[in-house]
Amino acid sequence: MALIEVQLPNSLAKALRLPQKSPRRQQLKVLNKLLKKARFTEFGQRYRFDEILLSKHAGKKFQEKVPIFDYNKIYAQWWDKTLKGKPDVCWPGKVKYYALSSGTSEAASKYIPITNDLLRGNRIVMIKQLLTLRTYQDIPVKSIGKGWLMIGGSTDLQKGPGYYAGDLSGITAKKVPFWFSPFYKPGKKIARTRDWNKKLEAVVKQAPNWDIGFIVGVPAWIQMCMEKIIEQYQLKNIHEIWPNLGFFVHGGVSFEPYKKGFEKLLGKPITYIETYLASEGFIAYQDRQDVKALRLVTNQHLFLEFVPLMTGTLTRRETLFRMPKP
Repeated sequence: MALIEVQLPNSLAKALRLPQKSPRRQQLKVLNKLLKKARFTEFGQRYRFDEILLSKHAGKKFQEKVPIFDYNKIYAQWWDKTLKGKPDVCWPGKVKYYALSSGTSEAASKYIPITNDLLRGNRIVMIKQLLTLRTYQDIPVKSIGKGWLMIGGSTDLQKGPGYYAGDLSGITAKKVPFWFSPFYKPGKKIARTRDWNKKLEAVVKQAPNWDIGFIVGVPAWIQMCMEKIIEQYQLKNIHEIWPNLGFFVHGGVSFEPYKKGFEKLLGKPITYIETYLASEGFIAYQDRQDVKALRLVTNQHLFLEFVPLMTGTLTRRETLFRMPKP
């Protein structure tokens, strides 16, 4: 029996679009939603989104009409226009934020468009993941209402002609909704700090003033932060200063190489929650306790397509990610 039993009203479950249909049906519904919203953009007009919407087989028609783009190609043909301030290129309105991502291929520094629709979708997926905690066994319930320490990129973003660019975590922190502000640490002032060492010093200085229940970030950054706090206040473990720390939400890299060293800094076990939040969108999340597999997000804000690779060349497509995301 789960420690927390939560029954969601039907209206809330519908608003959050909790998984009810098959992944294929969910994806077709998402595709139709995206096509309808983007059909009057340059991209939508060029590739006849209206025609795709009228098709009985929208997924297949989408594959026929819309070619595959690598980053360099879509940047040169489409995204470069948005950086110059042109609206309604791939998505309605102007793009005001770009995530800078080095990635593993193509350009050394990629500009990934980040819209309000994408951020909203990411937040909804985060809420969905939190709701899965109701099925977990023996979780520290009192930790849920405590502070969230989120260590990531600076919210002092690079200013371009009509847009801002920076790390996705910095953009996300800058756009934290007002209702989450009381829980959010280290706060806006520290989050703006660009120098990592100065930011870390500020976090260490404020640590005794916070009651932290969740820590969120890349394992290496979080581990370094906890080591500094333990050293500064001569503690045996991090729970001596944050007794209600119960959750670590991590992603970006595999946690396994860090886990043994990380757990040496704890005074008691905590719950680990893995996410796959990329600059392109919230792709997957862990929805079951003590399971390494992640749930692919098929019913929210991304249309996904698996593209086989052969000798580095893109070949034929198999649908279940290719459309310019919101």
